[in-house]
Amino acid sequence: MSTAIEATGLTETQRQIVDLAREFARTKIEPHAAEWDRTAHFPRDVIDELGKLGFLGMGTPEAYDGMGLDTLTYLLALEELAAADASIAVSVSIHNAIPTTMLLRHGSPAQKERWLKPMARGELLAGFALSEPESGSDAASLSARAVRAGDHWVLAGTKAWATNGGTADVMMVMARTDRPEARRGAKGISTFIVPTDAAGYRPGKPEDKLGLRASNTTAIGLEDVRLPAEQLLGEEGQGFVYAMEGLDVGRLGIAIQAVGIARRALEHSVAYCAERQQFGQALREFEAVQFKLADMATRVEAARALGHLAAARRDRGEEITTQASMAKLFASETAMWVTTQAVQLFGGYGYMRDFPVEKLFRDAKVTEIYEGTSEIQRIVIARGLYPGA
Repeated sequence: MSTAIEATGLTETQRQIVDLAREFARTKIEPHAAEWDRTAHFPRDVIDELGKLGFLGMGTPEAYDGMGLDTLTYLLALEELAAADASIAVSVSIHNAIPTTMLLRHGSPAQKERWLKPMARGELLAGFALSEPESGSDAASLSARAVRAGDHWVLAGTKAWATNGGTADVMMVMARTDRPEARRGAKGISTFIVPTDAAGYRPGKPEDKLGLRASNTTAIGLEDVRLPAEQLLGEEGQGFVYAMEGLDVGRLGIAIQAVGIARRALEHSVAYCAERQQFGQALREFEAVQFKLADMATRVEAARALGHLAAARRDRGEEITTQASMAKLFASETAMWVTTQAVQLFGGYGYMRDFPVEKLFRDAKVTEIYEGTSEIQRIVIARGLYPGA
């Protein structure tokens, strides 16, 4: 049995996309992933190559120079990238999910021409800045501000933990546009299209992270960033709503990133247990090992199925907020559990950086945290059980 995506049951387009992603991941990503991790190197050249192949415009319609893929096909490709290196996968996922979704749904024709098309062609890398040092799970409490000054907006404040924050060409930045004396909570937040070469945009030093070390994560200082009025996205005061819409797709991307991590840990474990000898026989001959591998394989398949089910619902035009949270919750906790078992199966070698499961273990942890912690996902899911309440 293969733990990877099976070609059977896929359309010809899906098969071609999976094969392309898998070959690129096998030849251009996985051989270098350990070194990128050790040096915390963000391989922009590899991202650019993926962009030229269309992987930065997977869900963008062909009318805007994208591939026009359905959500399920996007997840199939993303899993292949994540199995090779989760750091590459998250940069691709963030770009394809929140910024792209926001522009598609709420961008003006001019904004789509100026930003969405080059994003889809891989000429611009995008990111998203919502969280702040004092505003994480309670994202609506953010304090970065945007003040109207004639035909411009002036942004000031600090953002935290922004993926692609120091390497992107354009960021979707959330800031308050309500007045201090008349705060409106989530309804006082707007979204701005911020080119990263704008005067006053100050990315901080890349964060020194436990995992995903090749992914660029930074704080961002907004020092009176002056933007033309037309770089307000959509309607003033609707930015938080736009962000939550984008997070549905973003959470699916993180779910499948987690599946890719878990799948790779399982593949390494299956191979290792077949060749490693103890007490005169291969590890795979021991029932305790067999049971552990069986549970790992079952959880990987179940996590993938939840993500694909949510994707199919979205492709039918159905609402997926609850299903995206379910997929993200289960897949991220699966990744953490599976990689823990992988380290245990490798024994002392599993604890060493010379062996691959140690990195996968570190990469898995953040999937339980970003794009909404597991605790936040449980709140979202519980609310979905009482619609209209």
